[in-house]
Amino acid sequence: MRTVLAILSVAVSIGFAPDAPTPPATSRTRVVMLGTGVPFPDPDRFGSATVVIVDSTPYLVDCGVGVVRRWAAAIRADSLPLRVYDLRRVFITHLHSDHTLGYPELILTSWTVEKPPRRPLLAYGPAGLVAMTEHILAAYAADIHIRTDSGGELAGVSPPAVVTHEIEPGVVYHDSLVTVTAFPVHHGTWPQAFGYRFQTPDKVIVISGDAGPPSTVSEQCQRCDILIHEGGYVTPPGTQPPGYQESFHTSAVDLAAIANISRPRLLVLYHQGPLTPEQQAERLHAIRSRYNGEVVMARDLDIFQ
Repeated sequence: MRTVLAILSVAVSIGFAPDAPTPPATSRTRVVMLGTGVPFPDPDRFGSATVVIVDSTPYLVDCGVGVVRRWAAAIRADSLPLRVYDLRRVFITHLHSDHTLGYPELILTSWTVEKPPRRPLLAYGPAGLVAMTEHILAAYAADIHIRTDSGGELAGVSPPAVVTHEIEPGVVYHDSLVTVTAFPVHHGTWPQAFGYRFQTPDKVIVISGDAGPPSTVSEQCQRCDILIHEGGYVTPPGTQPPGYQESFHTSAVDLAAIANISRPRLLVLYHQGPLTPEQQAERLHAIRSRYNGEVVMARDLDIFQ
């Protein structure tokens, strides 16, 4: 597992020094990349899911396939002082399946294994999230009934509780540790898609979600600490339908332009397909040749701070 401090030291040694000072070794805020993949079933990259941890409270952005098991892996690999059922706040960028296939797992697995008192799941996202939640609970009604009403292992326990918020741009969540701001992004033909900005006691973290041009990300990340951004593709002509990539995702050229305006301390690429080492190097080179700040390509279970 990599951490940002190790990455920065390597980057400086090969000439990609950041234009902001390296953060202290101790930080109240960490970012865990649970899933960095795309819809293609790459066994090395699970579905989109990112956790911002402030002190010992986790905040989840998106819940792609395998999210709870990937969270369990992160807890074990880094000895995080958390439990598998501690993901009780989730912020959905948009309702594409690769960002929500783990939503039933998040609702049901956490409810099944959590020790009393069971806490509701707080879910925030675009229009349609309420209907998706209701349909998931309806689809698993027989499971819930057997576990709770027919002498199953959860006899007498209330069904899983999900408090769903369909949001608009602006501050969507606030507590003593974070302020979460949703901002609109352009993602093809989706009527609503969001990125999220997390203001914590010691960091500003911006997560793009899936976003194509025109970008609104630089307005949210003005020298933010970590910008987690999708894409950076370098696509040979003819491999996608005309206009598809440009409408739904961000190219390496456009991402470099965004980074030059935003100037994050660290730019993290995620939402990546299966790439050979040569393709990864090509993608990073295309950005680094236009942007002199620190850039890394995230892998599942990487931690940045």
